[in-house]
Amino acid sequence: MAIKHQLQQSIYHLLKHNRDGSFETQSARKSILFQAAADLVESGYKLKHMQGLKQKHVRCLNELWQAKQLSNATIKNRNAHLRWLCEKLNKSNVVLSNEELGIGKRRYSNNQLNKAVDINSIDLTKITNPYIMVSIHLQRHLGLRREESIKFKPHQADKGNHIELQASWCKGGRARNVPVLTPEARYWLEESKKLVKHPEQSLIPEGKTYIQQRYLYDKQTRLASIKHAHGLRHAYAQERYKLLTGWDCPKCGGFTSKELSKEQKGIDYAARMTISEELGHSREQITVNYLGR
Repeated sequence: MAIKHQLQQSIYHLLKHNRDGSFETQSARKSILFQAAADLVESGYKLKHMQGLKQKHVRCLNELWQAKQLSNATIKNRNAHLRWLCEKLNKSNVVLSNEELGIGKRRYSNNQLNKAVDINSIDLTKITNPYIMVSIHLQRHLGLRREESIKFKPHQADKGNHIELQASWCKGGRARNVPVLTPEARYWLEESKKLVKHPEQSLIPEGKTYIQQRYLYDKQTRLASIKHAHGLRHAYAQERYKLLTGWDCPKCGGFTSKELSKEQKGIDYAARMTISEELGHSREQITVNYLGR
């Protein structure tokens, strides 16, 4: 067996017995760790098992990724998966801090770059699958991620004035509540209920797996020319911000942080923390991606 395959096989066995996180997280972790193994072999290391991973290997990977001009955020994400791997191998000291590895701070988008997707500009006639149609609108009107909008169990989640998202549907296994505040959110919740026969059923049609439905989702959104469906969550966050503060966010041409009064800054911070929680995050800083600063 080639060295690369031996190294990847050692990763595969570890992943098989440690299924932490959502399907999306597990899939991304496998892809990133397999790529790291390939990069190490191509760099000349004859490592046959990840148990032999050392700091020199991690430094090599980071230098290679930087040479390829990958973004700081991408490199940090890769290091996070390496840390997960090393923790499972009881080698938590192998992957140094991002600062020690020479990885700079994340660069957040500026106020002129708005990734929000206007659902009214989408040719929805291209979305022929009713389950996908509902999933898209749940992303827009309730801020769900793609995986959450597919695994969503409408009867179980609907609590009247809010929805409860189970940990197993959410990224990182973080359950959360999202308020149902608009007529559109209520309408699409009711539409989602019409598609399922049983209270415990999700928006994955009977006889299909999650991955099959996700592939269909990706195909249908491509046909509708939706390049970044995550932008639907951006639109939700921006609408929510205006509802909470009374003014547009910076990415929509509203006040920047420097233009806010002391009182307005308090309202701004509280709104951002609320939105961060509703989106499944827990940091105010992450809202800069959605709202600007």
